[in-house]
Amino acid sequence: MDVTGIKPFVPSKDFDVSKCFYSEIGFTSEYVTDDLMLFENGGCVFFLQRFYNEVLANNFMLQICVSDIFDAHELCSNSKHKTKITPVEEVSWGKVFYLWGPAGELLHITQLNC
Repeated sequence: MDVTGIKPFVPSKDFDVSKCFYSEIGFTSEYVTDDLMLFENGGCVFFLQRFYNEVLANNFMLQICVSDIFDAHELCSNSKHKTKITPVEEVSWGKVFYLWGPAGELLHITQLNC
């Protein structure tokens, strides 16, 4: 098998609110169906689905790697649809902050040491 990409399917409790959230934090969207949107930023792609399961959403995590953690933190802090955000913290492998989306999903926004 020669894998050429992986696109996760992110759950949404309120599809329209989640679409706004991901647009606010810098992703562009493309219509797929009434129940599915494709979001992209810098060649990284995922599907937002009109599907909600509380257990799944509250355990769903994505790591999003960025080139400037402080610019990303400022942008995400301004999102009207986030549910929670932590300060940037320095760790052994880089810098990270945590951002919870409107369905309860957890985004690990990360700047790796390279």
